[in-house]
Amino acid sequence: MDHRNFKQNPLTGGCQCGKVRYRISAGLERPHICHCRMCQKASGTPFMAFAEVASSDFAWTREEPSWFRSSEAVERGFCSACGTPLHFRYVGSDKLDITLASLDEPNLVQPEEEVGCEGRLSWIDLIGQLPRSTTEATTPPEVLKTYASRQHPDHE
Repeated sequence: MDHRNFKQNPLTGGCQCGKVRYRISAGLERPHICHCRMCQKASGTPFMAFAEVASSDFAWTREEPSWFRSSEAVERGFCSACGTPLHFRYVGSDKLDITLASLDEPNLVQPEEEVGCEGRLSWIDLIGQLPRSTTEATTPPEVLKTYASRQHPDHE
């Protein structure tokens, strides 16, 4: 699969529970990872991955997100039902930064830069060196049976 095919359109995505869905009618720009502390707190993760889209090329197709203004400059959209972070936007901007993991096909977009590196956690470089396993390999079968997903499928 071509991981740099982020000019493809349309692209679709949404939250974990399926309450909020969106459609992108033109390609994404500037795919990047942000390590800033606000993104860490907004996601509960070491970094967030985004790409920009013009508001005119973006539409909510099912519900709209709730908003949190995380600073004077930035507002963030998320699903009020399941909490999935969906985007951030500079106040007054005509662009949205969509979270790459909320895309139905997140492997189509590969980040090209890292920003907010003042917040980059010291152990990030270890990630590629850590032992790897699958959920099936590390979970007892009786527990694995309880993992049936309630997540919305990655398509309409």
